[in-house]
Parts: sequence; structure tokens; C-alpha cells
Amino acid sequence: MDHTVVFYCILGILLGEFVLTTILNYLNAKKFRDPIPADVHDVYNPEEYKKSQEYKLANYRFGIVTSVFSLVLIVGFLVFGGFGFVDTIVRDLTNNQILQALLFFGFIMIGSDFLATPLSYYQTFVIEEKFGFNKTTVKTFLLDKLKSWLMTIVIGGILLSLVIWFFQFAGKGFWLYTWALIAVFTLFMNLFYSKLIVPLFNKQEPLETGSLKEKIEAYASKVGFELKNIFVINGSKRSTKANAYFSGFGKEKRVTLYDTLINDLEEDEIVAVLAHEIGHYKKHHIIFNLITSVLLTGFMLFILSLFINNPSISLAVGVDRPSFHAALIGFGILYSPISELTGLLMNYFSRKFEYQADDFAKNTFAAPPLITSLKKLSKNSLSNLTPHPTYVFVHYSHPPLVERIRNLKA
Repeated sequence: MDHTVVFYCILGILLGEFVLTTILNYLNAKKFRDPIPADVHDVYNPEEYKKSQEYKLANYRFGIVTSVFSLVLIVGFLVFGGFGFVDTIVRDLTNNQILQALLFFGFIMIGSDFLATPLSYYQTFVIEEKFGFNKTTVKTFLLDKLKSWLMTIVIGGILLSLVIWFFQFAGKGFWLYTWALIAVFTLFMNLFYSKLIVPLFNKQEPLETGSLKEKIEAYASKVGFELKNIFVINGSKRSTKANAYFSGFGKEKRVTLYDTLINDLEEDEIVAVLAHEIGHYKKHHIIFNLITSVLLTGFMLFILSLFINNPSISLAVGVDRPSFHAALIGFGILYSPISELTGLLMNYFSRKFEYQADDFAKNTFAAPPLITSLKKLSKNSLSNLTPHPTYVFVHYSHPPLVERIRNLKA
């Protein structure tokens, strides 16, 4: 296939995704002013509901700006030879294929993130600040950026170097070695993310001895869930929004509570939230998601192996000479429609799993504290109580609040 045809396919995919996303966001925004459903009428009073509508509208308008910026940036790079320009620079610096790829992606990823920093700054220090969520200081914001760049350079650089090395000695069969590498890396991160990565950004401390810890341990013992690691993370360092998550397997499994969650909820409500998280573990959702993620990665890498040596894929992004790193850019865009479809499927299963975890919490603990905790968390984050069904189908990994509450009451 001629590289000009591939170029227009890439352009069509980018524009098509932008149009689809814009339409979905518009449909969702039209629902912002819908009346609150009866099942969640007590989440907001009239003043709070008005504030939540203003917050959603501010994010909607900001989302238009960011999506237009992203589209203009990548289309501009394609049309005006940006990728070719960067490729020429790295080829002048070195003849080593691995170093060329590292420099190519380093310049593009860090450069684009640097250009997007003012938008990120505006969202944090204007929108989130205006509605009372932001607790991030400018120093923390900048340090987070630097740490993220450093992690991208180190971890991303090592992985990319190994992938290209596999390609150099295994040819088309590189995808099997890459698949094994990513599978091991994914498992490693699931086991040790909270221990190795989180401390770079947040402080974690064991939950203090007291009634909350006793209730959590009593519940865990009741449902046969061995739990030795309960940590509190200083989420209030950046935001007032609350969260809790479960990570790891075997001896490495741990529950992490945001300090904002402890401050916002009653003890029984916190136990109910953790019962939901333990439900995911007991129902094997974490294993399912891990295996599915690895299988989808293998499928993508196999498809990549069929096209990586096609020079049209590289030339379509504007480089003068075909290369592995240029082909990755072109393939990444061409594969995105398939990625969207698999994303729809994963979101469907995720929403289904949320109902199952809610049912587990309801049957092994109680429904009322989980209902009140969900309402409080929605209120404190000014979440959307009336999302458009199509938007939910495409983007939501969790069912809307009203549907979760109806399920818990059933």
C-alpha cells in the first residue's frame, strides 16, 4: 500500500476520533442540567447541585480546549513534517538504532508534555482551585512533572531498548519476546507498584491501631481474606478528593486508604468501601483484568509484527527513511480504532464487576453504609449524577451512582 494512502488513513482516524469524542462530550454536557434522580436526591442540596453543574461545565469547556490542542499538535506534526524533522536530528546525532529510538521518543514525549504543561497547570491551579479541590503547591506540581519525566526516561528507555534489541535479533518473532517482557513487567508492577512507585510521590504509613483497624481486620477475618498491610496515603497533599485501592497478590497484597477518605467517611462506611475492594479480589476480577490485559497486549504485538517491516507505515508519518521507531508512531495511530473497541469491552466487564463487588459488600457486610459512602464520595467530588447513557457505555469503567444504589437496594 502506498504511504500516501496510509497517511490519509492516519489523518482520517485522528479526525474521526476527535469528532466522535466531541459529539459524546456534547451529548453528555446536555445532561448536566437534568433534574437529580429520586434515588440520589439527597446527595446535593440546590446550592451544591449548582456548584456541581458549574464544575462539570468548566471541565467540559476545558476538555474542548485540550482536545483541540492535542489534535492540532499531532496533525501539525504530521502535515508539516515534525516527525521527519525530529528523525533527522536523531540520525545526525547517532547511527545506533536503539539510541535513535530513545532520542526520538524522548524528544517527542517530553516535548509534547512540556507544551501541555500550561494546560495541566490551568486545570490544577484554576479549575480545581476554584472549586476547592486543589491542595497541590507549585513546588509539588513541578516535582511531580520532573519525577514523571525521570521515570519515563528510565523505565520507558529500558523497555524500549529491549524491544528494539529483540527486533534486531529475532526479526518478526520479536513480538513473542516483547510479550513475555511486558507480561513479566505487568506482573511485577501489580505486585510492587505501591511499594516502589507510590513512595516517590506520596507518603504512606501503616494505619494506626484503633477501632477502624480492628473493624477492618475483623471483617477481613470474617470473609477469609488474609490482610496484614493496611496503609494510609497522604492524598490530601494534592487534592481533597478521596480514594481507596487494593493492590498486589499473596504476601504483597495491601489495602491503601487516602487520608481524605478517613476524614470524610464514618468507620462503617470505610469498612463497606473496603468490603467492595475485597469483593473484587474474592471474585477474581483482579486476575481476570491482569490476564486479559496481557492477552490483549499479545494480540496487539502480533498485529504489530505483521506491519512493522512495511515501509509505508514509517513513511506515512513523514520520515525520509523507514525505521522501527517511526513505524511505531504510525502503527499506534492505525491500531487505535481496535484499541477503542477492546476498551469498550473492558469497560463493559468493569461495570459488571463493580455490581458484583457491590453485591459482595452488601451480602458480607451491609448495603446502607456502602450507599451512604458512595453518596458522600460523589458529593465531595462533585460527580455527574446524570451522565448520558452513550457516554457511560463508551467511557465509564464504573456504573453511574444511581444505578449502583438501585442495585444495592434491590
